[in-house]
Amino acid sequence: MDKRILLVEDEARMREIISDFFMLDGFEIHEANNGQKALELFEEKEINLVILDIMIPDLDGWTVCRRIRTRSSVPIIMLTARGEEEDKLMGYELGADDYMTKPFSPKVLLAKAKMLLKRVEGSVGRPDGVICSAGIEINKMSRNVRIEERIIDLAPKEYELLLFLIENKGRALSREIILDRIWGYDYLGDLRTVDTHVKKLRAKLGEKAAHICTLIRSGYKFEEGL
Repeated sequence: MDKRILLVEDEARMREIISDFFMLDGFEIHEANNGQKALELFEEKEINLVILDIMIPDLDGWTVCRRIRTRSSVPIIMLTARGEEEDKLMGYELGADDYMTKPFSPKVLLAKAKMLLKRVEGSVGRPDGVICSAGIEINKMSRNVRIEERIIDLAPKEYELLLFLIENKGRALSREIILDRIWGYDYLGDLRTVDTHVKKLRAKLGEKAAHICTLIRSGYKFEEGL
């Protein structure tokens, strides 16, 4: 299991406690006390999981989460001093994987981090860069997609969309998140772009298209066990 953690927290004592706890378990910790530094470290280091406080200087946690999601599906655990349901919903909408409200137990945070890393490790597939899910095989090196040994001819955005859905299988993904991740946050098109590409992708996947579930007034989700 890769164990490189980006910890984004402006409270020095809180960073120290979390860092010490994770390092004792063999994790490599990279610390940032503001949003800008967090994004710089994320670009420089090969991060496996992000622990991200919402109330941080320069760029808040929402913004950092949104920008990370435009380029990566790395697991993100959000931290907050508030427990409002709206905050949690916002975090999940932006693509956070889990949530912890302060004060919390470092032991529980560590357990959540390990669980998320194991889930990602299981979805990445074999060491040759091949992902298999619901009978769909994606070779990330060659960018080939196969169903029952038959190569499926996908356009670049269709390939990226399928890969993103499968790498986040079981998780609800809003159209906004998909648009930001596949087309970039500065894309000037509208949300119908996502629907159009999902429709084209489904047509090429045949029976396997059923694994791409539509979430009414929200987005899409890839379900493996249908």
